Amino acid sequence: MSGSARKFYCCFNCPRRVRQKDRHSVPKKCRAVITKLSGRTPSDRDFLCNKCKCVCYYYLKRKEHPNSSRPQDHGKKEVSSAPSAPPFSPPSIRLPFPCTSRGHAMCCICKRPGPKLVVVPVDLRHRIFISKEVIIPACSRCCPNHPQQSIQDLNPVANTTTFNKTSIVQLIKFLRSEVMKSEKTRLDFNNSESLTDAEYLDLLGISKAAFQDLLMYVEEMKVRSTPARSVRTSLAIFLMKLRGGDSNRILSTLFNVSKSSIHRAIKSIRTALMNGRFVTENLGFGHITREMVIQQHTRPLAQSFFGDAGTQQAILVLDGTYIYINKSGNFKFHRQSFSLHKGRPLVKPLVIVSTTGYFVSVMGPYIAKNNDATILNHAMKTNIDDICNLVKEEDIFVIDRGFRDSLDYLEQMGIKAQIPSFMAKGEKQMATENANTSRLVTKVLNMTNFVLLLKKF
Repeated sequence: MSGSARKFYCCFNCPRRVRQKDRHSVPKKCRAVITKLSGRTPSDRDFLCNKCKCVCYYYLKRKEHPNSSRPQDHGKKEVSSAPSAPPFSPPSIRLPFPCTSRGHAMCCICKRPGPKLVVVPVDLRHRIFISKEVIIPACSRCCPNHPQQSIQDLNPVANTTTFNKTSIVQLIKFLRSEVMKSEKTRLDFNNSESLTDAEYLDLLGISKAAFQDLLMYVEEMKVRSTPARSVRTSLAIFLMKLRGGDSNRILSTLFNVSKSSIHRAIKSIRTALMNGRFVTENLGFGHITREMVIQQHTRPLAQSFFGDAGTQQAILVLDGTYIYINKSGNFKFHRQSFSLHKGRPLVKPLVIVSTTGYFVSVMGPYIAKNNDATILNHAMKTNIDDICNLVKEEDIFVIDRGFRDSLDYLEQMGIKAQIPSFMAKGEKQMATENANTSRLVTKVLNMTNFVLLLKKF
């Protein structure tokens, strides 16, 4: 028989729909039990599902043998067991909340048919009730991607919902825990309306819309939420760590979670961003072409001063920076990462940006004993991040005097280096052309550093 020709019937006691061959007429000895459970008197034309029939016989057995006990092993004293609660509580309380479909054949959210459907988690059903005021019945099924993504459109099929005692108790306990949790919460990122766009910028350094876009990259990697923190909270912890560099103890106080939970949140978000699409689509020489650097990320002033009017060159600004770290317990690494110049342990990444301040790539980090010239020579010789395919002859590197030992190697590759000029031995004043070039290079470096500083803060 085809699926369209099948007939389904509703059970007299519960709203379950069963097939014709699975229905059972109401026995005369069970009618009193059914009347007590449902509050209605069944007729000869009514029927029960298999589960409700078993419940009726369970009640009858308890009535006939009220002091019955479980069978004991031979030689052991028989111990009477107290009457236990019934295993099933039929839904009989109607509340004015919209309800979705409760079948297993199709998704209760998008109505897509199976077979690859999963049971809707309890926490997701409760979250939808809080945000949308829509009830998803227990054991309902949905598509596998719905628990990871935000649900925008829900189509309820009924304006009322039938509850039983267990569902109401479970819902009340969840609402009580949410109220207690909200009283203890200091920074709440789960509710997008609790903080304004200006507060997002102050705390995280990005706007609310950018936070939502970044959250999509994180949710693609299926980062799990825990009872202590959600995925939104974990991402906010990670961004606040990058923003201000606060200790885990301070973040633990602000978010009211333990230090170990702060550590796990930062690690999970960092792993998700590194292994996902975010880093590969926004950083590195593979995410941008040479034409895009020239056309979209090169200032006309820099192109007019450093470039050639006939042929357009790619102009990149290179500079090394410091990332301070804690003292390592590994003695060898501590010796390599300790900087005599700064007097503290650090690592050195090489930042490559355009003249507009757009991040093209970040190489490293390198240990503290390497200077800028050593890092650049190593990157060009080993072709890190496929840099040699983007950089061609006659391109321009704007660098400072820390790269002076790389000038010969860059000249062999055909790359023009714009660097502040040095005074020759015995000179008391620079020539006019050298002084103007040095001032312009210094101005471009300072302007780029200022743009990077604005992006950071």
